[in-house]
Amino acid sequence: MENLNFFTNRRTIRSYSDREVTTETIQELMEAAVRTSTTGNMQLYSVVVSRDKEVKEALAPLHFNQPVVRNAPAILTFCADFNRFTAWCKQRNATPGYANFQGFFTAAIDALIAAQTFCVAAEARGLGICYIGTTTYNTKGITKVLNLPKLVVPVTTITLGYPENQPEQADRLPIEAIIHQEKYTDYTSDDIDRYYFNKESLETSRQFITDNNKETLAQVFTDVRYSKEMFEKFSTEFMEAIREQGFEF
Repeated sequence: MENLNFFTNRRTIRSYSDREVTTETIQELMEAAVRTSTTGNMQLYSVVVSRDKEVKEALAPLHFNQPVVRNAPAILTFCADFNRFTAWCKQRNATPGYANFQGFFTAAIDALIAAQTFCVAAEARGLGICYIGTTTYNTKGITKVLNLPKLVVPVTTITLGYPENQPEQADRLPIEAIIHQEKYTDYTSDDIDRYYFNKESLETSRQFITDNNKETLAQVFTDVRYSKEMFEKFSTEFMEAIREQGFEF
């Protein structure tokens, strides 16, 4: 891991070979993942591993029928989980008070850190992963399919398998667009033009603009891919799902 090329050369994998990802392999990767940082050493997360075809078929429409969900050998849903810790507290004559926003957000952070550590471990073993961003869009449906109890909320999903091919790397903003020294320095118009120049110049970006009949790449994001209406809809539904799982705020 001393060689940073391991990270700078990584790729998101959406096409997998038929090679099985064994239970033992996932167990080993999770053994690495659970050593990651966690709030107060509480480990406020759980992971549901789905490999059964029927379960994947039930999950697929909740992830907008992305082919990778059906085709991946394994689907891992990482959940913010205060259920287990709360049960332990009650069984030890302690009174838990975590069914609130701070409790949910703390558990969500734990789950996401664990998910990323799992991904790094998987890629180090030659497997490929793809984050599925739709977990928080259809939380209620995923909760039902996976039989999640109160105080357990799915926050991200990862597909896992051995890469079938080596895709192109996704574009990234330059590092100077990300790092702020000592204090946050807001962006000037020239900064925005400079930092987004390469992204906007890509052939794929120009194709997005043409295919969607837009003037700019930004409009593809705001009007088509991630519109205000879509975000407001899923925001409302996500908040409802979190509350239905027992977190009140």
